[in-house]
Amino acid sequence: MARHIKSNSKVMKYKLSRIITHWLMTLCAWVLLPSLVVAATCNKPFSKVYNEVSPSVVRIFMVAIDPYSALQRVQLGVGTGVVFDNDGHIVTNAHLVYETKEIIVSIGEEDMQQAEIVGIDPITDLAVIRLKAPQKQLPKAKLGRSDKLVVGEEVLAIGYPLGIGKTATRGIVSAKERIVPLSTFSWMSPFIQTDAAINPGNSGGPLVNRCSEVIGINTLYGEKVQNINFAIPIDLVRELVPKLIKDGRVIRAWHGINGRIVPPQLMYVMGSVPGFLIETIEPGSPAEKIKLRGGSLPVKIGLEEYLLGGDIITKVNDEALTSLETVARIARAMKVGDKLKLEYWREGMIYTAEVVLPERPILPGDVRRFREERRSR
Repeated sequence: MARHIKSNSKVMKYKLSRIITHWLMTLCAWVLLPSLVVAATCNKPFSKVYNEVSPSVVRIFMVAIDPYSALQRVQLGVGTGVVFDNDGHIVTNAHLVYETKEIIVSIGEEDMQQAEIVGIDPITDLAVIRLKAPQKQLPKAKLGRSDKLVVGEEVLAIGYPLGIGKTATRGIVSAKERIVPLSTFSWMSPFIQTDAAINPGNSGGPLVNRCSEVIGINTLYGEKVQNINFAIPIDLVRELVPKLIKDGRVIRAWHGINGRIVPPQLMYVMGSVPGFLIETIEPGSPAEKIKLRGGSLPVKIGLEEYLLGGDIITKVNDEALTSLETVARIARAMKVGDKLKLEYWREGMIYTAEVVLPERPILPGDVRRFREERRSR
């Protein structure tokens, strides 16, 4: 009898384990199936991706006047744009079209039409243009979601590099939410990093996934390095374009501080505290009015160049500035009219200050950067 009960107990345990295993496998299938389905539908050949996206990609010709350039006073340029919506708005890079006297959009090989600027955002290098007299509805691009990207995912960059005609280059997503400290504006706007080749003329073109969806707008390429290029995430583009269409600009708060997080080796050399090193202060800015200091001593450590001697901001509204990502998050959350409480280090002492943020204008530094980037591309 005892053996019989023991045997039944083993059978019941075996059946129970089978039932639990079955339910666990079913649960996993329900959880994983949607991602597997998405992966299966997003595996189109790149030739098909190119053919589906290509009609919404246009070539942009522009004539710009640079009064400060003796050698290149009249600048003729070429770039790329993407049709954003059914109203014919075209997304491109701000540095391509700012200060232009004339913009011509090439739709196909022979259809040339005049365009005008709708809005410009110097922070993200994003611009919206539209045809002055559209003769037909343009095929709009299908927009994806950049927050769903995976590092290692294959992508395609489409554009008009060097003016030689529409071209596709293949690569992968090398990084998401990449903040480029060498670009004074980019800590407000993290990029998608890719190794897909981006050359002069590709600016403003789409970065596309294997679902034929635009997941970024190409904007920066590595001039002294290989296979390091950047695109504006499409989620950010989708957020900002309606503001550019409505107001002609993105209303942002302005503090006037440029710099970077103090690296550990520099902290040791300076004998300073961790925080955000102020390298430059923009003239007329709130930071200048409360007498924050920028740097004056250029120092090169490895491949990085720093401007030392400025204040180091340790806290904003009692939150410690421990990383560039923290600075970017705080900066993106700032609104016009916000009051900031700053704690900063100067020559071994800690000070505090408060500042109210006005709207950020287009600055001389923005204009200078646009002109330099246009000349180089």
